Amino acid sequence: MARLFGTDGVRGVANEELTPLLAMQLGQAGATVLTKENEHRPTIMVGCDTRISGDMLANAMMAGICSVGANAVYVGVIPTPAVAYLTQKYKVEAGVVISASHNPVEFNGIKFFDGNGYKLPDSLEDEIEALIRNGMPGVEFPTGSRVGKIKYRTDAREEYINHAIQAVPVDLSGIKIVVDCAEGASFYTSVEALRELGANVVPIHNMPDGTNINSNCGSTHMGELQARVVYEKADVGLAFDGDADRLLAVDENGVIVDGDEIMAIVGTHMKAQGKLKKDTIVATVMSNLGFFKMGERERLHIEQTKVGDRYVLERMREIGASLGGEQSGHIIFLDENTTGDGLLSALHLLEVMVDTKKPLSELAQVMTVMPQALVNAKVPNHRKERYMEYSEIADAIAELDRKFAGEGRVLIRPSGTEPKVRVMIEGKDQRMIEEEARKLADLIQNIMF
Repeated sequence: MARLFGTDGVRGVANEELTPLLAMQLGQAGATVLTKENEHRPTIMVGCDTRISGDMLANAMMAGICSVGANAVYVGVIPTPAVAYLTQKYKVEAGVVISASHNPVEFNGIKFFDGNGYKLPDSLEDEIEALIRNGMPGVEFPTGSRVGKIKYRTDAREEYINHAIQAVPVDLSGIKIVVDCAEGASFYTSVEALRELGANVVPIHNMPDGTNINSNCGSTHMGELQARVVYEKADVGLAFDGDADRLLAVDENGVIVDGDEIMAIVGTHMKAQGKLKKDTIVATVMSNLGFFKMGERERLHIEQTKVGDRYVLERMREIGASLGGEQSGHIIFLDENTTGDGLLSALHLLEVMVDTKKPLSELAQVMTVMPQALVNAKVPNHRKERYMEYSEIADAIAELDRKFAGEGRVLIRPSGTEPKVRVMIEGKDQRMIEEEARKLADLIQNIMF
């Protein structure tokens, strides 16, 4: 049986794979595992993004929490990084976010944070999963006055905004910014924070209705933002995803600036100011080759991890780094928050623009992006980890490794959140790498289905 937890919590189609029953069980098991050392009645904070299924799953989750004697604090629609921050600020025992991030509306997910605001290690997730699969052995279900209760808070998002603008108090007067909120959790927080700092904000996709999250907008669909930045003659465009833990940008010419480039811009600036701990940035194997070449030139040490912001975070904590992230826009400023934070990433990027008085297009020249092709192969979810067991696929990958050795690279990996195998090739010829990536993805899809 496939593991319940992926790289970013439990994900699935809401009410089909991720059911209210499973959400309740996750509440019961999660509260039991994460609060077992407590002698007092524990409290767990719960927030969600704008998906229509969020209310259903959040209430089922909180019913589970209360049924094992813990209390819940419901903070409503709020970015994932806000839950991470507020969990540690209020010293509650754990935090939960109901969100499927950048995925379409039919999906939803549940991810946990410990009392310090960090995503759970595999060992704790395994413990939660084992309780559910084994029928909750040893779990006590109290009655009477020992049942937990729910407290509702509406002020949490303001506290998160205040934290962000105090962490990066940059004066944005005279800067025009188009902000794509992805009809998601940042629809209020990002716009309000930027306006409080003095920016001229043009918000788009900030009218969520429960069904339009990530629909042709946000960090996975950048076309409209690119065009709008040029039309508005704006200085910069900012794109969040559904739960606002990632950020991509658009320069004044409508050109996308991805997570690697943002880390390069901010990282070199922090290094120059003596604020980049150990002159190190932690990135994943999916970061562009141009990013690693930038690191060599700028005398930055680039640590590599496997894909997933949780693995970036683990390495950052191990070595004491202050900056890390992914090409997709999950960027962690560990001195200010414990997870990827789209708003903090935006403010740090804007801070460099203000400090240097340079347009984003010029700042982005700190690294040269190597042509890259990424193609997804749809495969059965329970077999996505086993693609190398098929000799024809293994042989094709080996042949591509030989073909691009010295002039690029080939990286194949199963998605942590979707039934897909991702094929990424870097090389000098865009047309060639796209053709080869498509051929390999088609081969994987045809053989594994």
